[in-house]
Amino acid sequence: MQVTAVFRKWSARHERIRDALPALLVVLVGAAASAVGEGHSGWRLPGATGVAWTALACVPLVVRSRRPLLVVVTTLGIDLAHMVRVPDSALAPAASLVALYTLATRSSRRTAWIAGMTASLAITTVYAISQSQPPLAGTSLLRFDLAIAATALGDAIRSRRVRLAEVEARADHAERTREQEARRRVTEERVRIARELHDVVAHHITLVNAQAGVAHHLMRTDPDRAYQALAHIKDNSRAALDELRATVGLLRQPDDGPDSRAPVPGLADLDTLIDGLSAGGLSVQVVRQGTPRPVAPTTGLTAYRIIQEALTNTHKHASATRADVTLDYGAETLRVTVTDDGRPGAVKGPGTGHGLIGMRERAAAIGGTVTAGLRPQGGFRVRAELPLALAPQTA
Repeated sequence: MQVTAVFRKWSARHERIRDALPALLVVLVGAAASAVGEGHSGWRLPGATGVAWTALACVPLVVRSRRPLLVVVTTLGIDLAHMVRVPDSALAPAASLVALYTLATRSSRRTAWIAGMTASLAITTVYAISQSQPPLAGTSLLRFDLAIAATALGDAIRSRRVRLAEVEARADHAERTREQEARRRVTEERVRIARELHDVVAHHITLVNAQAGVAHHLMRTDPDRAYQALAHIKDNSRAALDELRATVGLLRQPDDGPDSRAPVPGLADLDTLIDGLSAGGLSVQVVRQGTPRPVAPTTGLTAYRIIQEALTNTHKHASATRADVTLDYGAETLRVTVTDDGRPGAVKGPGTGHGLIGMRERAAAIGGTVTAGLRPQGGFRVRAELPLALAPQTA
């Protein structure tokens, strides 16, 4: 393989030298044989005149790679004249054979075989006409077969090159596809990790920040309530650390390893979430409509995270004192609605928009949707529609 690669590089840099090598070889063979004398079976070894004709026919071969069809026509014309002037010359069709081979390797199969058949008939016809006596059938057939063989060899080489090029193209495409798939998976994993860390940390840090403000405000006027706020800070910071450890543990866990971590949160943990927010000063009411029933674990996690993020945003960005959470169990979907009574334009802190993006990504991942916006009567509303049962994954 290395030798072939080196030859390809050399031949690409020295195209004319490569094209001239067969011509030089033919001339050298003719010159070496010119002193032998009469051959056998109707073949006559070339003399000085035959070598001269052969050298003349080989001159166009120098450009055979760039103009293969023109070279075939030129060399064939010279070789036919050679056959007329020097009957039975063994070297007469040599240059034409090289030209036919080159044409077959560098043109379409149709062009190559039309040229090959035409050259074969022309060589055989001129050979038969130029003989003083009727030629032997075997000799005529041999000259015909030589042109056909040169064309067939070139066609086989061209076909092999085409197959190799197709294999290399498929391999390159597969490699690019693998790289693109790997980059896509890395990007998706980064987004997933960012979303998980945001959901886990942002909620608890928001509550810690709010409760720290309460403790600072009440430290001198109402130490007991300030102490309660500090206790809530401790609980929320511990909960944030626990969830962060669980998330990092899941990320470190191999795909095929046993899941020994704590279960992910779901709708059953909604009361705990509401209690934490209530301790931070936000009154939350949960209303369940329809017939509550178990949902797919992923749907439960998605609904929990959407509610968590919506309420966290309410506490962090809106001057709201109350929020309502509605869980509407339909035949096939779970509708989650979170509203607050925040005043228009009342924003307590800057937002990055990552929370809304994360909610939409989570819902889209399981075939659901999320919409969010201001309510006409004031406040903000987040609405999600999630499938109760997930469709089975296909390989």
